[in-house]
Amino acid sequence: MAKPKRIYGCTECGSTFPKWAGQCGDCGAWNTLVETVIEGAAPPSGRAGWAGDQANIKTLAEVSVEEVPRFSTASGELDRVLGGGLVEGSVVLIGGDPGIGKSTILLQTLCAISQRYPALYVTGEESQQQVAMRARRLDLPQDKLKVMTETCIESIIATARLEKPKVMVIDSIQTIFTEQLQSAPGGVAQVRESAALLVRYAKQSGTAIFLVGHVTKEGALAGPRVLEHMVDTVLYFEGESDGRLRLLRAVKNRFGAINELGVFGMTDKGLKEVTNPSAIFLTRAQEAVPGSVVMATWEGTRPMLVEVQALVDTSHLANPRRVTLGLDQNRLAMLLAVLHRHGGIPTHDQDVFINVVGGVKVLETASDLALMAAVISSLRNRPLDNDLLVFGEVGLSGEIRPVPSGQERLKEAAKHGFKRAIVPRANAPKEAPAGLRIIAVTRLEQALDALFE
Repeated sequence: MAKPKRIYGCTECGSTFPKWAGQCGDCGAWNTLVETVIEGAAPPSGRAGWAGDQANIKTLAEVSVEEVPRFSTASGELDRVLGGGLVEGSVVLIGGDPGIGKSTILLQTLCAISQRYPALYVTGEESQQQVAMRARRLDLPQDKLKVMTETCIESIIATARLEKPKVMVIDSIQTIFTEQLQSAPGGVAQVRESAALLVRYAKQSGTAIFLVGHVTKEGALAGPRVLEHMVDTVLYFEGESDGRLRLLRAVKNRFGAINELGVFGMTDKGLKEVTNPSAIFLTRAQEAVPGSVVMATWEGTRPMLVEVQALVDTSHLANPRRVTLGLDQNRLAMLLAVLHRHGGIPTHDQDVFINVVGGVKVLETASDLALMAAVISSLRNRPLDNDLLVFGEVGLSGEIRPVPSGQERLKEAAKHGFKRAIVPRANAPKEAPAGLRIIAVTRLEQALDALFE
């Protein structure tokens, strides 16, 4: 068998060199040469490929379209984020801040799965004793889950071929290295090559693999960007490490919907799923307060009611502050300009602070009308009714545009006892849910008049 050949490729221009250097000789970029391994000989014709089978060609009509078999992780919220459960041979990458709960949820999941299927927990950051101590503290079943402390990817795969686990966890991919490369673990080349070997093993054996990924100080997954392209599903943990709620969001999923959200509560016994997140996020004061309004956002495949808060105060700065938590700051600046132009309400001398309660990140434009309602309520120091729901997109010309899944949002509001809803006219149902009065608007001026009825 031919010895693997090591080369160094530039990540900027793609040029290759036999030795490492601080500067690329072709494009002149600094610190861009990354170690790569090239196999010395082509694989023999009988060797399995990436997916475990010989390459073959079929027409689309000949390809089987049967639903991919799944199995449950014993957590309804995790199953929801994954698209209905784990798929055999899938690779799931989980990222999040330190202490957010990545190792905790995976240990809980594997302990539950190990009661039905063989499972293997591979850790490169902790000892077996530390993992066992955490499992005992969380009161998890420990009699069937196998734990391995190893960082060499060749040893991990060799052990997995003998144990044949149904599910395997690698905690974390930044600690794993391959003997084919000389660079230190955690480097771009080591992470890429180790992940490639794990993905190939998963596809060939049918083992579902969870990879834990570190994040940078900006919140992005550390390591090469190609890591997110190689795996089937990418999940991000959101929330404050010292808070009670944890949000698990799918940003990539080849087997389900993206932007699906799972809600968990951190307790002394680990992460507990929250089946009705709207009830958690709507824990409000008994008396109505200025600057607070409830909106219905759509997360993945379900509606969720969240509270939007605004604080508007006189600014003593030349450039008033615009601060948002959970919403897009640039969109706030745009909506304040629309509010001035079409609503006649200036905020050029006011500091505006916006917060979405519970640490939820609202990424859709359905929050526009609720955001403006909260700003007006705080500016005028007039509270809105506690039983009022607001959602809708606001255009630059002051029109109120419809949003997807309006019927489901209204049903969720009626289920939680809301009596009045200001919505775009195109989202108004022919028959309103029982107990809910619908106010359909087409212009910003109409919405502002309806706020304080």
